[in-house]
Amino acid sequence: MPSYDSNNIFAKILRGELPCYRVYEDDKAFAFLDIMPRAPGHTLVLPKAPARNILDITPDDLAHVAKVAQKIAQAAIKAFGADGITVQQFNEGAGGQVVFHLHVHIVPRKAGIPMKPPASAKEKPEVLAEQAKALAAAIAAG
Repeated sequence: MPSYDSNNIFAKILRGELPCYRVYEDDKAFAFLDIMPRAPGHTLVLPKAPARNILDITPDDLAHVAKVAQKIAQAAIKAFGADGITVQQFNEGAGGQVVFHLHVHIVPRKAGIPMKPPASAKEKPEVLAEQAKALAAAIAAG
């Protein structure tokens, strides 16, 4: 398996070299909105540890990412009036992974509304800023 590349886009976001619409951060995880969302509130949850994917992350860091993913999913239901949540996680190119830093997709869903195709359209910055604010508030409220 290829090694972790510290110059991947998510590593740059974690280091503050690239902007994002952050919704959550603690000592081991970071979550921000996908700029090409498949549905409103589409969030990415990452470990801060340099892990390429599920094949090389430590069990403790993976467990923490799962806990944060659950917290984001619960808040997204409230913030976006979602009827359900789609959780996705891809590993290596053959598994659908595009950015090689482990990340979990949390996609709020409404009944009868299909997800947009992956990477199909960038959302407007003002829309993402409002969604990030709403989701961060729902996370803080617990």
